[in-house]
Amino acid sequence: MRNIFLFVRRYFNFLLFLLLQGFCIYLIVHYSKYHNAIFSKTANQVTGKINREYNSITSYFSLKRTNDSLVAANEMLYNKLKADFALPDTASNFLVDSIKVDSMERFRKYHYYPAKVVYNSVASQNNFIVLSRGASQNIKKDMGVIDPNTGVVGIVTEVSNGYAVVMSMLHKDSHLSGKLLKGGETGTLNWDGKAPNIISLGGIPKTAKVAVGDTVISSGFSTSIPKGMMMGIVQEVKSDKSTNNHLIKFRSSANFYNLEFVYVIDNKQTEEIKAILEKEKQKTQ
Repeated sequence: MRNIFLFVRRYFNFLLFLLLQGFCIYLIVHYSKYHNAIFSKTANQVTGKINREYNSITSYFSLKRTNDSLVAANEMLYNKLKADFALPDTASNFLVDSIKVDSMERFRKYHYYPAKVVYNSVASQNNFIVLSRGASQNIKKDMGVIDPNTGVVGIVTEVSNGYAVVMSMLHKDSHLSGKLLKGGETGTLNWDGKAPNIISLGGIPKTAKVAVGDTVISSGFSTSIPKGMMMGIVQEVKSDKSTNNHLIKFRSSANFYNLEFVYVIDNKQTEEIKAILEKEKQKTQ
């Protein structure tokens, strides 16, 4: 307390000056419309900049919560797509209730499960991705995986209770089926292990019209990846002198460098398709 009184006594004149100066500014701003407007404008600019910086900081620390909410919203939207349902032919059967949404659930063909990427490699010949979702969360082998922009990522190859391993398209043994969006020609994807995100599409005949900028999508010729998922954009087209096919390279739609969240696709018709194929194989044996 004694130090406070000594401080006030020592700087009394300066403190009195600041007090009178503040009182004068108050009188000028309060009783002069011009000065009041100038002060308000300046104060708004200062507080606006402070609030902007504060919001930037708080937004940065809330990015995880924002990403989680977006993933949940995308999951809900994916699972409401009309293409995810396989409706029966109702020409002779009018038992489908088109009013209640719940009644359509038995016709669902695809279901999307969100998953967080906990490991990802792009530099080796055999690249894998590990997801923090496994058999306990309905994940099975041979399920397809896409990124939040419907870009094809790969296929689930191994599953534990809490995790799943995905063979990405950047793997020398990954041979997914792709097709050209314009012409509809179907080929097989191959990765040469050189440039990440640059993949080859083989098996496209020279008679097909292919140009740089064309879109490559999934063909739908498997139970893992639905038809029409983005695979990439054609970057280079050459003629293979040893065959009658094009040499096509495209940039993958999925950016394997910054994968954080993905969606695992459960095809509800997989077991039925496998069962009927197995019966057909037994007939030929």
